[in-house]
Amino acid sequence: MPANPPPPRLNGQQQPPPATQTRPNLARLGLAFAVGIGCFYLSPAMPPIWTTAALGVLAIILGLFKQPNVCRPLAALCVGLLYAQIHTALQLANPFPDALARTPITIEGRIASLPTDLDLGRRFLFDVEQASADGQPLPFTGLVRISWYEDAPRLRAGERWRLPVRLKPRHGFANPGGFDFERWLFAQGIKATGSVRRGAGAERLDAGPGPYRLTRARQNLNDHLAAVLGEARALPLVQALVTGDQSGFERDDWEAMTRTGTSHLVAISGLNLGLIAAVAFFLIRWVWSRRPRLALALAAPRAAAIGAFLAALAYAALAGFSVSTQRALIMAAVVFAVLFWERTPRHWHALILALIAVLIVDPRAVLAYGFWLSFAAVAVLLFNLGQRLPRRDPWSRWGRAQWAVALGLLPLLLLQFGRASAIAPLVNLVAEPLFTLLLFPLVLATALLSLVPGLSLPLILTAQLLDWCLTALAWIAAFPWAAFAPPLGPHWVWPFAFLGAALLLAPRGLPGRWLGLPLLLPLALVRPAAPGPGEVWFTLLDVGQGLSAVVRTQAGTLVYDAGPSYPSGFSTGAVVVAPFLAAQGLAQVDILVLSHADRDHAGGAAGLMDRIPVRRVLSGEPAALTLSGAEHCRAGDGWDWSGVHFEFLHPPAPQAGVKALTGNDASCVLRIATAGRAILLTGDVGTGIESRLVEQYGTGLAADVLVAGHHGSSTSTGAALLDTVNPRLVLFAAGYANPFGFPNKAVAERIATRAIPTLDTGITGAIELRLGAEGSLAGPWLWRDRSRRIWTHVATGARREEAPSPRLRDQYRQ
Repeated sequence: MPANPPPPRLNGQQQPPPATQTRPNLARLGLAFAVGIGCFYLSPAMPPIWTTAALGVLAIILGLFKQPNVCRPLAALCVGLLYAQIHTALQLANPFPDALARTPITIEGRIASLPTDLDLGRRFLFDVEQASADGQPLPFTGLVRISWYEDAPRLRAGERWRLPVRLKPRHGFANPGGFDFERWLFAQGIKATGSVRRGAGAERLDAGPGPYRLTRARQNLNDHLAAVLGEARALPLVQALVTGDQSGFERDDWEAMTRTGTSHLVAISGLNLGLIAAVAFFLIRWVWSRRPRLALALAAPRAAAIGAFLAALAYAALAGFSVSTQRALIMAAVVFAVLFWERTPRHWHALILALIAVLIVDPRAVLAYGFWLSFAAVAVLLFNLGQRLPRRDPWSRWGRAQWAVALGLLPLLLLQFGRASAIAPLVNLVAEPLFTLLLFPLVLATALLSLVPGLSLPLILTAQLLDWCLTALAWIAAFPWAAFAPPLGPHWVWPFAFLGAALLLAPRGLPGRWLGLPLLLPLALVRPAAPGPGEVWFTLLDVGQGLSAVVRTQAGTLVYDAGPSYPSGFSTGAVVVAPFLAAQGLAQVDILVLSHADRDHAGGAAGLMDRIPVRRVLSGEPAALTLSGAEHCRAGDGWDWSGVHFEFLHPPAPQAGVKALTGNDASCVLRIATAGRAILLTGDVGTGIESRLVEQYGTGLAADVLVAGHHGSSTSTGAALLDTVNPRLVLFAAGYANPFGFPNKAVAERIATRAIPTLDTGITGAIELRLGAEGSLAGPWLWRDRSRRIWTHVATGARREEAPSPRLRDQYRQ
């Protein structure tokens, strides 16, 4: 028999091959389209659009004539690239200019979101319809994120306002291991952030909702829930489940849900929306099938599919059509379309079809962490359970599903968040059915019932039940082993980790399945590179308008200042410094130096110490700190770590009859030296203290790298210090477009006249340098350049001199 038999004959005529052999594989093309979109957003910058278009045209031409199985997916990939590029080009058009950063301007438009209450004001999205500066129109429109800190009135969604503001382009901290705020802003379509100027005359132009009637209705429902439940701890959870508003959660409750792996239960997504749709589907089909006239007009399953989709649509509208809700709604639409047209596609094809639909609606969905987690969770379940014989015991199937999701998502969770919940499979074994089958329907039913006057008691009792659940989650989350955050190893460990998880979840008959565990081990065992003897790895972190530096040696880790904290509870020690240390595989801080007690230097210490143990705390103002056990740093104190010498040069020991230094001039001045190279950190000391140091130490102050004093203020980094230190590089730790105008123009010119290069964390992100044991100076490496993506803000010309108010000048001392 020939290896390739000819096509069969019918009535003496040769028949064409089956249609499946020539019909393009739509699932393959759709997956290639999605890969193209993903590849585009992985690019460090937008490629020339003509290259993508030319490649796509070439692939289409080749696909029409030769090798369609190869070229058509390539053409689909190029279409995905081109589609994402066009969408992004439209979004990036008309950006907010750097030249106007923090310039007083006036904007008019409507409140485009639910206003969020802050400790000192309110925050909301604002759709700018027109903008002006000094009465002259500005060519800027779009979505901005506004904070109104003082004297903020009661705001309603959809209201039209004229607001005096200061804005800055989409910009956030840029540090290894930190949250990419610019990515989040870009994914939300936000072009700029800023605040309302105090006392400049904001004016409400229209109190109506305008085109934001749905958002106003959601706000009214939120207000009703708040009026019924008052100060109940579970109020944010009720609002999250009913209207999708998660802004009210306390940090402790959100942290507890994260550590127990239950945060997905309060996000209106596939689980919640699927339950609503499923209940509507079976209820409508049951009712419809018992009405013969209705059943003759339209089959019950089709009617149920339509009704279920409408129910899902209504709930998605109630949740404000958030990104996660849109994704879940599109997936539900695919499922119900299949039911309506009585198709039976493979599960993988349905998943890919939903993926394509989500990306067509908004290709930026690939930037949302929930996008990857939701699709990956479904893919893991299909891969692990789709080819297995079902078990009769539902608890066994449910337990296997929890194990599969936990293992399958483990590498993805660690890659995206740097930590994962160890107890999530066990907790979700009970929490998911409890929330899905009992609490979620109960919350919705009692919330709607409370709209009837006099029937609010069921909602109050439900909130008490939720309060007990939150208490239980907090108790579980308190166990140290509830979550883990292994150090993030080199890039090569991730492909092995994903392959290892896939092998462990594969059917048992697959050869080599046992290799899954060894492939996962590098993720836990391979640690990031570390300094050798005599080496100093120095990183000046980007903490905004504040200071924090991490000094690593082979023998120990020192953190100099922890950045600022704010009355809202936001702490750079918790969200910048601690994640950076965890990403480097550092389990503790040996010495934390808080130069002085000002909030932009010491404010983040508490948040840092809540997450990483600190063995010793030194400060120039230990009594002014709220930390127990803090000790004085004294001139002359020093130590050696594996060939690296640390020495404090200031403040001096107290002397009889001499008033102790306070404030900026009490800052710990630290010099770090190895193999003839040195780094000098002066905190916020002024030029007077600098002159004393020059007189006392002379050339002993010499250093290759100088961290400019007081963030580049005119009160520091004087000529005498520069001439004595004679640095090869000066680093500024200052916030982008900060209200103080740091670094000061005079200081910058003073340094420039000496031909000394400068770098600014507000512009470059985190700055890394390495001093070698042989006397080398490597770097600097700038994190904003190393991690650059299409959405990364590249700042140009944002510095100006301003005159901050006395209140603003004093806020860092509070």
